[in-house]
Amino acid sequence: MESITLDVTEFANGGYAVGRASRGRTVFVPYAIPGEKVKVAIHTEKNKVAYAHLQQVLKASPERATPRCPHFGVCGGCHFQHMAYTAQLQAKHAVVIDQMWRIGNMKDAPVRPTLPHPQPWGYSMEMNLSPVAGGGLGFWSPAEKRIIPIESCPISRLELVDLLHDVDLDLPGLRKLTLRVGDDEALLAAVEVDGVEPPELEADFPLSVVIVLPDDTAVNLIGDNFTMQTIQGRDFRISAGCYLPPSAAGMELVVDTVRRYARLTGVEQVLELYSGVGILTAFLAEGAAELVAIEMNPDAVADTAVNLDADHVSLYEGTVEEVLPELDIKPDVLVLHPPKEGLSREAAKVVAGLRPSRIVYVSADIATLARDGRAFIRDGYNLVEIQPIDTRPQTFHVDVVGLWQRQS
Repeated sequence: MESITLDVTEFANGGYAVGRASRGRTVFVPYAIPGEKVKVAIHTEKNKVAYAHLQQVLKASPERATPRCPHFGVCGGCHFQHMAYTAQLQAKHAVVIDQMWRIGNMKDAPVRPTLPHPQPWGYSMEMNLSPVAGGGLGFWSPAEKRIIPIESCPISRLELVDLLHDVDLDLPGLRKLTLRVGDDEALLAAVEVDGVEPPELEADFPLSVVIVLPDDTAVNLIGDNFTMQTIQGRDFRISAGCYLPPSAAGMELVVDTVRRYARLTGVEQVLELYSGVGILTAFLAEGAAELVAIEMNPDAVADTAVNLDADHVSLYEGTVEEVLPELDIKPDVLVLHPPKEGLSREAAKVVAGLRPSRIVYVSADIATLARDGRAFIRDGYNLVEIQPIDTRPQTFHVDVVGLWQRQS
């Protein structure tokens, strides 16, 4: 491998820092900070784009911090523990601006400062684990290209770390184990195994156990197949195969932003796509005259029915591509929270025909938001504002809410 000295200048999406090297090469390196001089070893190079390992920090940034986790740099769960928290927020803001320009073709996009998480450590209510060769459970290590055993995780709730040490599973065909804790401190373990035959399990302490099937529905083995999360004073049931916000505090920031952008006055018809278990639905319904929601996961639809008590909300089960063309609806406000892949080509075509006054787009992937937002602008919308929200501190991930307004 070629070793070079690199002046780091900026951040790129995905947690990489970037520097320019000889022969016009752009070098991506993790665990470095803009303003630093570092020694790196290039391991991959193609068409003047190189990826490198960090070998030594020759000139450290004042924002460099001591990681809290002994697995940092080996485990792939965190990317920014080497940076002060204020620097993490600035990095995410810079990446959002960069992606809106590079992918969305929107130079100088109106991006607000990143909203900080009130609890940058010990916030995560979920751990996704895989079996370690030789026994035990752990996380995927990009550095070692294998699952490594985990003893601690400072971004996870302490109850989950304790549960990790207490769980003893020997399941043939186990692919994934997800541990969750509710705001009521109830614990849940969701297993994914090869095939759909439920394994025989026993628990000698209070714990719900479910098997998650290939369609993301869950079957109870022990106890309940859901946890409860309290968001802005409302309780939400969230089944094992459904999306669980990393923390209630982070989700509350998303809810506040969506409500601010939707600007509902009680007379609007709202269409919500990819509505999940109804968290945004519940708060949007408070200000809407009528709300129509579409969600494909049957467990999430069932959760929404439990989580909502509103006569003016209509809920449809199915994909956006299947359901939306069958509806006769002209919404005033469109709210959508698609998966990280963003809108499919077919869904984008159907959405374009709706012509709402405002579009509020919630995304966990700035690249797909930028791509889909570029299509909104082609369809006659102006980008009003982008709000990054740090729902997952210590990682490069950032939730983003964008507001597009139809041109008059």
